[in-house]
This record gives sequence, structure tokens and C-alpha cells, in this order.
Amino acid sequence: MTTVSVIITTHNRPHLLPRAIASARTAGRDVEIVVVDDASSDETARVCQEIENIRYVRVEHNQQVAGARNIGLVASHGQFITFLDDDDFRLPGSLDKQVELLERNPTAALIYGQVTPASINDERAAAFPAICPQGDIFWELLTRNLIPCGSAVFRRSCLERVGLLDDSIPRIDDWDLWLRLTELFPVVSLCAPVMIWRQATADSKQGSSNTVDVINLSLTHFRARCLQMVRMKNASHRQRRQAWRRFSFNFAEHLAWETFRSLRAGQLNRAFVSARLLLRLHPATLLYLVRKWASAANIKALITNHEDLETAKNRFKEIRSVPDNP
Repeated sequence: MTTVSVIITTHNRPHLLPRAIASARTAGRDVEIVVVDDASSDETARVCQEIENIRYVRVEHNQQVAGARNIGLVASHGQFITFLDDDDFRLPGSLDKQVELLERNPTAALIYGQVTPASINDERAAAFPAICPQGDIFWELLTRNLIPCGSAVFRRSCLERVGLLDDSIPRIDDWDLWLRLTELFPVVSLCAPVMIWRQATADSKQGSSNTVDVINLSLTHFRARCLQMVRMKNASHRQRRQAWRRFSFNFAEHLAWETFRSLRAGQLNRAFVSARLLLRLHPATLLYLVRKWASAANIKALITNHEDLETAKNRFKEIRSVPDNP
């Protein structure tokens, strides 16, 4: 059996595939590369036919990322599995390092590592997440998705226990899968970068590029699905309440950023949507934000000065990367 299956889904971006595929080859010694062409209407098929030693799967009707990944999961054969977006790339030897650690921890379902965020101009940011908890991380994962999708390597045998990705919740399907896995199994982490992660932008057409929509979907999923998970039902009232509180406080900072950014850009409707979603969170959220962000200097910097705005954005990212104890 192949050691690791790398599943790359793509749609109308053939120029990105050669580098992503090449990076997967250098990341491990025994790698199966499965490229799922999610109904591309361009030259993707031709490009893939010219690349040797890949398993190419063509989908005639667009499935979006989660559906395409599920097709790749079914088509793959590796003992371990990982996803790779077509605009990201794996670092050399990273898969071998992760598999070795996972094999040393036979009870763990998955291992994840840090990623190095990069802009479209290839400007690099600090590795994310700054802290990589391991063991039983179910409750931390409820609060925020701390596992960058492409950095995770998981066991096929554990996937068979929890099922495939839920393609009815695109953009948060990976978070849902990590929750189902960590509800049953521990995880291990590698506190070192394993891939370069291309950051989503409003123009990138990546599923995660619309932050407010993703947060709204996450909020709905938390209330409709997460609260019904066995560990949540069996937890004390205090523990469930604390999970909701921390979930709310984490997303409040995303929404505060989106509200300020929209106000600065004159996008009043978008600012209103962000602020309204903010009010749906835990009642103590507003007090939390006031305590952390509502100084006159911060508000002025967020709204008026472009350089300070970027600095403030980085501060938000740093805070989201480190667990908070509200």
C-alpha cells in the first residue's frame, strides 16, 4: 500500500498544477498524487495528461472543493491522506517527517503542522498557528479551526470510522472533519512549517475568501451540529457554555476587523452585516471587544491610516493564532 495519498483538487487553474504536484513529490518518498479536475472548462486535462505518475480523475459536473476531495478520497489508496490546494505547495521532506511522527503515535488519528502564509506577491508572514497543541484538542478545536487544512496528514483507518467530508457545508468542511476525528482520537503536531499557504483574497475565488460568509456558516454549524456531538451532550453545562463563549470571542475579533475594514472602505452594507452577525454571538462578546480594542487610538488607526490598518490586521492574526482565556 502507498504510504501517503496527496489529493489535489483544481478548477480552471492549470498554470498552478505543475508546481503543486512537484512539491508533493519532494515532500515524501512514497507518495500517490491524485488530481481531481472539478469540471474545468480549460486546458487542465491536457496539462495533467502531460505530467507523469499522477492519478487523474475528471468530474463532469462541478462538485466544489469538499465534493471533489471526497471523490479523491475514494480514488486514493494511501495508508495516510492529505489535501493540497493547487495554489499551495509542500515543503521538501515534510510528509516523511509527519508520517514518522504519526507512526510513533499509533493511537493518534492525524498530525498537523505549521504553514507559512504567503501573499499573491509571495510576501511571507509568521508561521501559523504560533502554538500547536496536541493530544485531546477537541475543545480547543471547537473554539477555532487551528489546523490548516493542507498541513494535516490523517489515517485512512480513522477516516473510515467518521466518514467523508460533509459537502453540504463548503468552506468549513475541513473543520467539521477535524472535529469528528478529534472527538474520538488524539492528535500530534509538528511545530514547524510543512507548507506554503497562499492567502485567500476577495479576488482569489477561493472558498475561504469571504470571511463574513464563512463566520456565518460556522456559527450556524456550531449551533446546529456541534452542540449535538456526543462529547458536547455529555459535557457539563458549564463546559458547553464556556465552549460557546470562547467560540464567540474568537470570531468577534474576525468580525470586528471586517466591520472596521468595511467602514474604512465606505462599504456600509458590508459593515452592517458584519456588525449584525457580531450581535448574534455570546452576550459578553461586546464587553470583551471593548476591553481589548475600543481605545480611540485603535479605532482611528483602523479607519484612517492604511499602514496602521495593515499593522492592526497582523495584530488580529497574531491574537487569533494564540489561545485566549476570556
